[in-house]
Amino acid sequence: QVQLVESGGGLVQAGGSLRLSCAASGFSFTFYTVGWFRQAPGKEREFVAAITWNSGRTNYADSVKGRFTISRDIAKNTVSLQMNSLKPEDTAVYYCAIHGSGSYYSPINYKYWGQGTQVTVSS
Repeated sequence: QVQLVESGGGLVQAGGSLRLSCAASGFSFTFYTVGWFRQAPGKEREFVAAITWNSGRTNYADSVKGRFTISRDIAKNTVSLQMNSLKPEDTAVYYCAIHGSGSYYSPINYKYWGQGTQVTVSS
């Protein structure tokens, strides 16, 4: 059974940093793309970043480029999201997910999801 577990969320002041991690059990990220999404109250789930495991190729939403960095730890089979210069509008539940097929930017193209971790940025 595939299980994704996010960790590292919390409360931080604007301008601060957090590092999220996504760990998989019963599953290897090899040959897959792993994405991070976020969902704020009353809003749709939106793409944040993705990394293709084998190549290390990354994609980012325009809203986080230059502030967030997605990376992978091959030995630990984990994916991290380093978030710097956080803004109040980054407040959301952050999810990691395994891509299935199609565009990396659409959540409907991801087949496994974690439960999410809350990130709250105070002004």
